[in-house]
Amino acid sequence: MKLFTNPKVESHFNHYPDSVSNQMLALRELIIETARETEGIISLEETLKWGEPSYITKHGSTLRIDWKAKSPNQYAMYFQCTSRLVSTFKSLFKDSFNFDGKRAIIFKIDEDIPKEALKHCIKAALKYHKIKQLPTLGI
Repeated sequence: MKLFTNPKVESHFNHYPDSVSNQMLALRELIIETARETEGIISLEETLKWGEPSYITKHGSTLRIDWKAKSPNQYAMYFQCTSRLVSTFKSLFKDSFNFDGKRAIIFKIDEDIPKEALKHCIKAALKYHKIKQLPTLGI
């Protein structure tokens, strides 16, 4: 898999506070790792959309991650709110994650992330347009 990175993304990561920097970098690495492990993904673009680190594949739905100063004790992974992604994740992983409506999985700064469950969510987003017709998005 080929990774295309916009240099502005690194600068964005360098501006996160120390309290969340490691968590944001861990999310980034998990997205890249999942893309590398997912059959059919030949490239991943890392860029900024809406001022947030964003990840795009040819057949995927844009996946974004960010931390906001107005909610300093949490950070999030954002999905297209018009997709079936978050509603599907809620039905499958309601005991594993906290959600914000149809648009995000919310993580508390001090909590451990269930990585395997999150990798299923990331994979579904990265392949969304190929799997959106499948029950539970093929998860």
